[in-house]
Amino acid sequence: MKKRPKPPARNSRPKRAGGAQGDNRPRRVISAKKLAQRLQELASQINRDYRGRTLHVVGVLENSFVFTADLIRALKVPVYCYFVRADIRDTAQGGVATREISYTPRVEAAGKDILLVEGILQSGMTMDHLYRYLLGQNPASVRTVSLIEKTDERKVDVPTDYVGFRAMGKFLVGYGLGYQGRYKNLPYIARLP
Repeated sequence: MKKRPKPPARNSRPKRAGGAQGDNRPRRVISAKKLAQRLQELASQINRDYRGRTLHVVGVLENSFVFTADLIRALKVPVYCYFVRADIRDTAQGGVATREISYTPRVEAAGKDILLVEGILQSGMTMDHLYRYLLGQNPASVRTVSLIEKTDERKVDVPTDYVGFRAMGKFLVGYGLGYQGRYKNLPYIARLP
């Protein structure tokens, strides 16, 4: 009678041929469960802060689309939702490097309570520009929420009213954050090696 091969242990993963397993795969740093829990905490705080008011949520594409969608579903206050895309152009005029930032489509902010949503806040330059642009329209209020704030990359001191997680170093992907169009569909946040 032939012996059957022993099945692998429950938590073991098959080894990849030719060396170490998964050396170049993203490594999970924030689980889907932790993301969902923190999102509910942020939504509860925003619901308290905007009780009795209508909130105009402005998601900054592309990194915020998953976070924005989950966040607005968790909000109990009345919500209008918009998405804007930043168009960044670096030019040189008279030997001086300049950066032009514009947003499309235009958001009418006058008299409204605005919540800017960013997936990952790195240098803060783009968010600061949009924040100041909206403030210039005399809104009732402008606050910001970012899923992840990269504390070691900040160049501009833009207000961060609500922050999901603070991180340093490594390139992060998942939950709408991507690298060359990949990894946005991961239900968790991971770092690239």
